[in-house]
Amino acid sequence: MCIGIPLQVVETGEGYALCRDGDRLRRIDTLLVGRPEPGAWLLTFLDTAREILSEEQARQIRDALEAVTLAMQGQGDIDHLFADLVDREPRLPEFARAAAAPDDKGD
Repeated sequence: MCIGIPLQVVETGEGYALCRDGDRLRRIDTLLVGRPEPGAWLLTFLDTAREILSEEQARQIRDALEAVTLAMQGQGDIDHLFADLVDREPRLPEFARAAAAPDDKGD
């Protein structure tokens, strides 16, 4: 399994971006997403950008990865890392809503 890591672009070149990963810079292949602007967030897999993210999306992914780390360490207080999901009623994806809707035949 491969886990996507959000990284922020510091500098770009032809076909790559230098992205901050903690205290170091990583060279990320950007051929699949085009040339991002400095400051943009990239979802990266194996040093390759697969998607340009909003800052909010990058934060949510980073929070989820932090929750996984904490859970693996045996810590259970992770609800704050899922603020967008806590106290929210689950919703079906659009394609599944029609199948779950009650029929109009009176059954």
